[in-house]
Amino acid sequence: MTAIETATESVGRGLHRTLWGLQVFLGLFLVVASAGPKLVGEATAVQTFEDMGAATWFRYFIGLVELAGGVGLLVPRLAGPAAVGLALLMVGAAVTQAVILHGGALVLTPVVLFGLFVFIAWGRRDSIRELAGR
Repeated sequence: MTAIETATESVGRGLHRTLWGLQVFLGLFLVVASAGPKLVGEATAVQTFEDMGAATWFRYFIGLVELAGGVGLLVPRLAGPAAVGLALLMVGAAVTQAVILHGGALVLTPVVLFGLFVFIAWGRRDSIRELAGR
């Protein structure tokens, strides 16, 4: 039995499709709209990290983490663990927005993403257990 068949059986067909839709959407969003600008040095991304007082290497690191997480959401065996890692990243992003950047309403974005990643992690909990059991 494949990982996809196991995941479909454990959460139900409708939820499985919903999770896949979210995973594809968020995975592509992370790769293209979030990691991409950080990794290519887009001016707004650079300015945000400068406003935080963060070094250039940190921008690249966060971009690579987002890239890995986005790709991980698209791989059945890695979707759950990727979602957990991305949820933790969003905790850091929300704290950074609230405390360092004084983002006000901008804090809402990582909070919403956190909730979506937790939902994916819950739905893909079998992949987390499988990976933890290895």
